[in-house]
Amino acid sequence: MQNMNQNQMGNQLPTNMPINQTMSKNHGGHEVFDAHEVITGLISMLDQYQMYDQYIKDPELKSILQRQSSFVTQMYNTVVESFQTGQDPAVPTQQYKMEQNNNVVYGIKPSQPKKPVQSINELSDQCISTFMLGNTKSLAPLLTMAALEMTNPVLRRVIADSVPNLIELSYEIFLYQNKHGYYQVPQLMDQDMNLMLSSYAKVPIQGNMPNIPH
Repeated sequence: MQNMNQNQMGNQLPTNMPINQTMSKNHGGHEVFDAHEVITGLISMLDQYQMYDQYIKDPELKSILQRQSSFVTQMYNTVVESFQTGQDPAVPTQQYKMEQNNNVVYGIKPSQPKKPVQSINELSDQCISTFMLGNTKSLAPLLTMAALEMTNPVLRRVIADSVPNLIELSYEIFLYQNKHGYYQVPQLMDQDMNLMLSSYAKVPIQGNMPNIPH
């Protein structure tokens, strides 16, 4: 009986062992490091959004920041759960819906030369929105590269499916900046534009194509 009790105790998990330890081993070593970079990057973005919030003056920009922060918080939770368990998360990857329209203002208008601020009091909505755009645009390629290194199919899909959302977050901030003249978009001369647009031609498809919805 004593030996049986000892065997039973030996088969029990120590009380201080993480509950997900046996479930989290379905990852490759390189994948774990890349997932760590992704999760750390999401934390960094959320932390910085918290700092930006107190300096924003425009209610529209504040609304964008708060909606994006809430969305990325859920993205973070989904990635963390998938990373720890290697299983489908309770809340799957969501799709971000921006509230900006898609109207882009093209052309360059005269503006004041840009220079670094000399005081925290000089931080403007233009500065803050530029910081936000830097956060989202830097995460998009990070998650893209990480998804290419994933071996766990669930984590790979979660990270890969998050990339379009980061692109959408970035585009929303760009549209806000463009509307307010913070991010101007130059264009080529008509002749150069037409030459560039007509530089390519389609080719016939050889072989059988998979069924592609129209």
